[in-house]
Amino acid sequence: MWHGEYRDPRLVEVYDTERLLGWEDDFFLRVLADRVAPRVLDLGCGTGRLAIAMAEAGHEVTAVDPAGPVLDAARRKPGAGRVRWIQGSFETLPPRSFDAAFMTGHVAAHLGTDEEWSGALHALRDALVTDGRLIFDSPDPAGRPWRDWTRAGTERPIVLADGSVVQAWTEAGPAGADGVVPVVHHYHFDDGLALTSTAALRFRDEALLRETLRSAGFRVDQVYGGWGREPPGLGGDGELIVIAVAEPRILP
Repeated sequence: MWHGEYRDPRLVEVYDTERLLGWEDDFFLRVLADRVAPRVLDLGCGTGRLAIAMAEAGHEVTAVDPAGPVLDAARRKPGAGRVRWIQGSFETLPPRSFDAAFMTGHVAAHLGTDEEWSGALHALRDALVTDGRLIFDSPDPAGRPWRDWTRAGTERPIVLADGSVVQAWTEAGPAGADGVVPVVHHYHFDDGLALTSTAALRFRDEALLRETLRSAGFRVDQVYGGWGREPPGLGGDGELIVIAVAEPRILP
């Protein structure tokens, strides 16, 4: 899929403008502070707001993303010099190098196939020390949120730093039997430029997340449904926020 928000410089600017530090980042920073974790991985870091915040809190942060344009934007931010930025993906992670690993902003949903998801989880287990924690969010399919992803339900103006306005909205197709939802993001700029970005998001329920984590060598510690640590369900924020712990490796 195209994922233009990470690869087209104009869409990277729009993406970064919309994504300021919020309650989800506060949640992740609080979870990080729950245990000593000097070395932290941010996989799928995007434009780096959480990576920089974790580094400013005193952690040694490695931020990894496959898209060069978002890393370019991240490196230009104040405080970026505290972070080690790497263009790559889970295939490039060094073994036994991190005390905590994060995948935020629904990175998990972008790992659409079973092979990608399993590969990422096994790579993350190898990259973590024993008892290191994996923390990530994934959209909860229980409420079928894609039904509300229409122009009428999502259109909004985005004001860029130069004062220009981008009209943006999202449209989604029906979920497939495998839980994959096709998504198209639309962006209309003041100068007449119209861009679209496509994605396919994989919605995994709690049972599947637990099963795949266990198969990759993790023990699930907590699953929350919202940023206030509510239990999963329709009363939360429509999230499955997972904290998993890397189990000891069983040697042959």
